Amino acid sequence: MINQNNQGFLSSIPMVTKNLIIINLLFWFASIVLPRVGVDLVQLLGLHIPGAKNFNPIQFVSYMFLHDTRSMAHVFFNMFAVYMFGRVLESVWGPKRFLIFYMITGIGAGLIQELVWFWDLRDVILSGQDMINVNGVQLMTKSQFLNLFITIGASGAVFGILLAFGMLFPNVPLYIMFLPIPIKAKYFVVFYGLAELFLGVADFGGDSVAHFAHLGGMLFGYIMIRYWKKKDADNGRFFY
Repeated sequence: MINQNNQGFLSSIPMVTKNLIIINLLFWFASIVLPRVGVDLVQLLGLHIPGAKNFNPIQFVSYMFLHDTRSMAHVFFNMFAVYMFGRVLESVWGPKRFLIFYMITGIGAGLIQELVWFWDLRDVILSGQDMINVNGVQLMTKSQFLNLFITIGASGAVFGILLAFGMLFPNVPLYIMFLPIPIKAKYFVVFYGLAELFLGVADFGGDSVAHFAHLGGMLFGYIMIRYWKKKDADNGRFFY
């Protein structure tokens, strides 16, 4: 006999969460394969600075589906977080609200990172020079130089999801890897936020992580949750 009520692993994952994970994994795989035929997805879809040679506004959306191809760690940990926390939020909010939240926090993270890039490179961007002397050795055009700064990854949306989980379920105990002591979700989120702020401001040499993009995802996530809470309360509904 066949137990038709026994659902498989994939069918147990909410629709939007499952599709986001699948899309990200497909893009990661394509980013490895397509360069062999001359197609560089990072250059095409990674988020460039306005004024860069390969900048395209659609990159504010597409960048969050790309990940580092040098190892699987980047995409794995991001998608693991989407699976762990995103499926809970989708079950509470429903697929439409969860997808909107994911996309807006990801786009917001990209906007914040662009502002940080603009501040760091303001002397170059605002200069009237067309040629840039890089490290006193190499000459390149301004657009070529700006083209070197690219942001990829779903981490901004993931940090928005993490913040939302902490706000909706503040007292749920979470376990950090290698630390066998449970930490309430609200403290976990605060710790991560402060850590990202410190690392972003400190700007350690060799650190290629977009810390301000993570904070941007949390910021836009907080704004959206507060807006939805007020809107739902005005309509006599509460989502947490």
